[in-house]
Amino acid sequence: MRNVKIITDSCADLNADQLNKYDIDFARMTTSLDGVESVASLLWTEVEAHEHYNKMRNGKRIITAQASVEELQRIFDKYLKQGMDVVYIGCSSKQSGSVNTGYIVAQKLMAEYENCTIVCIDSLNASMGEGMLAIEASKMAKNGASAKEIEEHILSIRKRVNQYVTVHSLDALRRAGRVKGPTAFFGNLMGVKPIIIADANGEQAAYKKVKGRQKSFEEIVALLKATIIEPENQTIYLTHADCETEEIDALVNLIKKEIPCRGIEVGLIGPIIGASIGPDAVGIWGFGEEVTYKIGE
Repeated sequence: MRNVKIITDSCADLNADQLNKYDIDFARMTTSLDGVESVASLLWTEVEAHEHYNKMRNGKRIITAQASVEELQRIFDKYLKQGMDVVYIGCSSKQSGSVNTGYIVAQKLMAEYENCTIVCIDSLNASMGEGMLAIEASKMAKNGASAKEIEEHILSIRKRVNQYVTVHSLDALRRAGRVKGPTAFFGNLMGVKPIIIADANGEQAAYKKVKGRQKSFEEIVALLKATIIEPENQTIYLTHADCETEEIDALVNLIKKEIPCRGIEVGLIGPIIGASIGPDAVGIWGFGEEVTYKIGE
């Protein structure tokens, strides 16, 4: 049986330690600021992330672009040449076209390489929701599962990813076209903090709203506590967009107090997701009840 390489993309928000530990690679998307294009790397440092988010705090809008045909062909080809099969777990197709591009590239390459398999999976998630699925796929690959076996399992659990994210300001969501200007203005004025989830179709949805930063932290923990299944057997993932260390430490302590999980891993929201959600956003993820909520229902 051929070995399987797990690939995700710049939306997955896995940090360098996680990418290395689980032997995961990622297709590079790009960002653009003032006409200058840069690779959206998940390997950035805290200093680089701080500079990125400070530009947004100063009113800059960062434009993002999905993984290109050339980039997906490069990274698939890299591992096919090593005699490996590929499983690509991409950002939700409701948020990025990368996974659909992946399907096209995969068909082309499978016609060129004999007996290879490339599986492209729409994660229906982004950020660490996507990253969690890549980690689960990696564990299976390490235990000898085939690409098709990994695909079947990931498709069966992708709606069990429970995401709860809150933002500090609505400005970035406004600039990205996610909320209208007046809504953002009055929301900021009133201290409204939306709780954002990934719905059953892979859309990012404002599930509910609360007032105040501390209340939003308490709410995301309460929501995950209510939906997570067997927390003692899993890791909870926390990612943030350059928040203050004291805030993150307090949130970690709150999670430990409320949810008896096996562990908590903390990382940064990467340049692609961060460009839309903005500085000081924070989210937590775990596997739990199947997500059935659909935006607009």
